[in-house]
Amino acid sequence: MQVSDDNLATWNQALNVVRNIQTEYGKDKVDVELVVFGNGIGLLQFDSQLASRINDTMAGGAKVLMCQNTMKARKLTEADMHAGIGYVKAGVVEIIEKQKQGWAVLRP
Repeated sequence: MQVSDDNLATWNQALNVVRNIQTEYGKDKVDVELVVFGNGIGLLQFDSQLASRINDTMAGGAKVLMCQNTMKARKLTEADMHAGIGYVKAGVVEIIEKQKQGWAVLRP
C-alpha cells in the first residue's frame, strides 16, 4: 500500500484497506506493507492524529515503512517518527522492487 498524500482521509482509507485485506485473507496468510513517502510523511510522524491506528496496523502484522529520502529532505530523524515503524532508503524503490517480486501495489 502506497501513501504519498498529505490528506487525512487518504491516510484513514489506507489503514482501512490494510485491515480489510488482513480480515479477508487472514493476517497470518498475507503479507502487507504500508510504504509512506513524500507528502504522506505526516501519517508516520510521532504526533500523527492516527498514531493509535498505526499501532493497531503494526500489531495486526503489517509492516509500516517510512522513506528515509523523504525524512532527509525534510530534515527529520527517527526521533521525529512514530515508534516501532521500519525504514527503507527510498519508498518508490521499495514499491518497484516489490512489484518485480509479484506484489500487488495499491494506492487509496
